[in-house]
Amino acid sequence: MKEQLIKSITKHVKLNSEEENLIETFWQEKMLEKGDYLLRNGETCRTDNFVVDGTLKAFYINPETGKEEILYFAVENWWATDIESFQKQKPSIYNIQTIEKTTLLQIHHYAFQEMLKQIPKLERFFRIILENYLGSLQRRIILNNILDAEHRYLDFLKNYPKIAERVPNYLIASYLGVTPEFLSRMRKKIQAS
Repeated sequence: MKEQLIKSITKHVKLNSEEENLIETFWQEKMLEKGDYLLRNGETCRTDNFVVDGTLKAFYINPETGKEEILYFAVENWWATDIESFQKQKPSIYNIQTIEKTTLLQIHHYAFQEMLKQIPKLERFFRIILENYLGSLQRRIILNNILDAEHRYLDFLKNYPKIAERVPNYLIASYLGVTPEFLSRMRKKIQAS
């Protein structure tokens, strides 16, 4: 399983076999069942989490409506972490929960810092990961402001087909900021075209 993480890293940073072996010593495998929480609102995110297999959702509960508001989904080779809580070691303002049985590789905050000291080139890898994440957040904000719900859904299907196949429609509706009924009508309209 750690080979999957190494493969992800070596897409961006060249590692020698000694560095690969060293990286593996910092990460631990964690299995979660469907519905398990990786992180709850108010807890501090103690680990950075690489998804080996499975699907998770990050969400908060809207205090006005009491409904889940989906922030992001994470599938294989993605990360499921509250970055601010992890980096600053302060309580999270959202939850991360499995949608299906999930296998993660985890690194504790102190071990993460030590790994970066021992293998400084990994700073580049994690900078690239953060840049990609920031870019996707910016894109989502822009699309939410300029596209209507139907076009946001079409964009979601185009850019995240793997997620669309595995995540229940009511969660996709929450992510897009529409009701499940509205999403159902959009899906029927798209299928009829």
